[in-house]
Amino acid sequence: MIDLRSDTVTRPSDAMRESARDATVGDDVYQEDPTVNELERRAAERLGMEAALFVPSGTMGNQVAARTHTERGQEILLERNSHIYRWELAGLAQHGALQTRPLDGTDRGVLTPETVHDGVVSADGHRPGTGLLALENTHNAAGGTAVAPDAIDATAQAAHDHGVPVHLDGARLGNAAVAQDVSLSRMTREVDSVMLCLSKGLGAPVGSVLAGSEAFIERARRVRKLLGGGLRQAGIVAAPGLRALDNVDRLAADHENARLLAESLSELPGLSVQEPETNIVLVETERTATAFLDRCSDVGVGGVAFDDHLVRFTIHWDVDRDDIETAVDRIATVC
Repeated sequence: MIDLRSDTVTRPSDAMRESARDATVGDDVYQEDPTVNELERRAAERLGMEAALFVPSGTMGNQVAARTHTERGQEILLERNSHIYRWELAGLAQHGALQTRPLDGTDRGVLTPETVHDGVVSADGHRPGTGLLALENTHNAAGGTAVAPDAIDATAQAAHDHGVPVHLDGARLGNAAVAQDVSLSRMTREVDSVMLCLSKGLGAPVGSVLAGSEAFIERARRVRKLLGGGLRQAGIVAAPGLRALDNVDRLAADHENARLLAESLSELPGLSVQEPETNIVLVETERTATAFLDRCSDVGVGGVAFDDHLVRFTIHWDVDRDDIETAVDRIATVC
């Protein structure tokens, strides 16, 4: 099976497995795990933030950030198709008692400053007010679009004009940085917090980091504990995360393979392919997405349905150029 369902299926390298085996560990709830402490220090540095917090998953990182930034009952502004709104089991309501105000972004999933200005609600005797703006980069549902740092800056500034903090869901921020040819820290310059997944394209088996100011992370550590994320000898999973931080540049190979897949699929009948910006390829199919993917599975290619006729293929480091060419040949038999 050539598994293009998601970059979450990547398997850790031998070097990551060895680093996990040999990691120096301690009790992280007491902040005594030296490997976790080093991961948090290096992640904060790479992301241009004062401090960072290791969390088991990107979803937990986003939920911790939302709960830490806000007061119960406040509104959170977010793009209508963002991951934190669509795919996190309404955690904003369940964990933070937050109201969501979904906003329409561009076709690339980008919220404009004007949209944010219009969406902010002031607190008064009848309304709780806007407590947070959440952005996403890359934008998964829009096809892995890499939002330019200037666009992030402008939208964040619009929120700051109203005294509203900004959280960036950067699950695939490394992909965005490579596509935009800038550093991770440039992508986060105007936001108040950011979550980065160490898994997916960076290859770690588990874990993400949440970064922000020292005061923010101090509060976030308590929320992580509340949500069940207090870890003990976590250096075993943090050590591969340290190696993952060094894998950002290799994402360019995934982007190249995504372009190859898109160009090849666009020549097949019955398919309309969106030009990829990073490692995600969206394909519109004449038959239903489910029927198309069932046939793809029969010939040994995995993907996921994004809509009735929309399929997502995601490239990752377990897939090379030969795999892409093989996958195209197999999908051609389906078409």
